[in-house]
Amino acid sequence: MIDNFDSIDPTAVAAILYQPEDDADKLLADFVQDLARHDVRVGGIVQRHFRNANGTHVMLAVDVSTGREISISQLLGSGAASCKLDTNGLAEAAIIVSQALRDKVDLVVISKFAKQEAVGRGLRAEFVDAITRGVPLLTAVPQKCLSDWRAFMGDVGTLLLCDRQAVEDWWRDVAARPARRRAFSPRWSYLGTMIPDSLTTAARISPRAAPESPVALIRGIRKQP
Repeated sequence: MIDNFDSIDPTAVAAILYQPEDDADKLLADFVQDLARHDVRVGGIVQRHFRNANGTHVMLAVDVSTGREISISQLLGSGAASCKLDTNGLAEAAIIVSQALRDKVDLVVISKFAKQEAVGRGLRAEFVDAITRGVPLLTAVPQKCLSDWRAFMGDVGTLLLCDRQAVEDWWRDVAARPARRRAFSPRWSYLGTMIPDSLTTAARISPRAAPESPVALIRGIRKQP
């Protein structure tokens, strides 16, 4: 349990902002695979999408530490070309993220913050857990969910272009800080948003309206005697 808001480095949370034509899943998967080759302890999940023989869209959550694949999509019926999220698969994905946090990995990856997380479902609880623990977190956010991400995060976190170099620069800065070897320090500089303001829209809601937000949770803790 975090008992001091100042112990959380706001730059340790980064979200790749992507458009429909971007392949954020591949960017995340390739990046964490390369980190693992350099002995960085990465945990969490990335997503893989494909269409089977009958054209049905299939979504898999992939454990980045083991390569294990979990189906998180459920067919709507015989011959259906679409799918919906499988709650059992999502529960398994949540366990993988939680285990990574218990293992105290160097970086936790959660494939995306999207519609399910915006309404309090999906892996929202795991996002809160990672952020309040102060573990460096990398995720992706579709442009259409940016306002929900802003409402969830408040002023904490860094937005990245959907670009390998932007992700590498963020990680290099986080990993190189001496405080990463000890504890998070409020003296760390704030990277800010690495995206032109013209490409973003922000929506603010009060902590009271979103009690599941990590910012609201931490602020509540700070007020305790």
